[in-house]
Amino acid sequence: MSYYFGIYHWRRRGRALALGTLALAAGALLAVASTRRTRRLLAVALGLWGARTDYRTLSKLLRPPPWRLDGEKYALLAAALPLDGADRVLDVGCGTGRSLVGLAPTLAPETTVVGVDVFDDRVILGNAPALARRNAVRAGLDAAVVRGDAARLPVADGSVDVVTACRVLHDLPEAAARRAAAEAHRVCAPGGTLGVLELRITHDGSTDPARYWRDLVAEAGFDVRHVEEVERERGRYVLVVADA
Repeated sequence: MSYYFGIYHWRRRGRALALGTLALAAGALLAVASTRRTRRLLAVALGLWGARTDYRTLSKLLRPPPWRLDGEKYALLAAALPLDGADRVLDVGCGTGRSLVGLAPTLAPETTVVGVDVFDDRVILGNAPALARRNAVRAGLDAAVVRGDAARLPVADGSVDVVTACRVLHDLPEAAARRAAAEAHRVCAPGGTLGVLELRITHDGSTDPARYWRDLVAEAGFDVRHVEEVERERGRYVLVVADA
């Protein structure tokens, strides 16, 4: 089954690619137009810099590949959550649908699933509700995808059984990440569960990311019951599971 999850950091990488290509072209023109040794050396230097820039940029442009799920991390999160018995699941920061697709195999057909994201296409090419919906449907998931801010969730109080936040909190400023955790607590039903999957980085540069994310979730009012640092082939993560 084919998915398309968009190209990350496409603007920055596109500018770098254009600059490298321009340097290559300038080096080639200078080499052809000049017979002076210094200018030819400059042409070689420009060409080498341009080629190196283009090579490095192209190697990053499709990282992660826009068609690959890397479902291992989502399976890790799903295994720690009571998804099979949840009537309503909210995925905060669903983006182009990677997390929705990753969680889909563990969700019951009757579960109501909502994905929320700001859908900033300046970071991910094609980032929009329609793309997240399309990817979810391809995974057999009928998800409602809405535009919204993690720090001001467009969801009623106490209406969600499970909230997931997959690699989203670290992308927010620290104050916004704390508000997002508080919002997750607000929308969780009594006895509801929050599952956070984060990179091993923190807002304050802490050397103990597991403790940092645990404390952030606890300060939002959750009862943290599981914290784990895990390493997978494609990354190292912190998993936090907490009850409302």
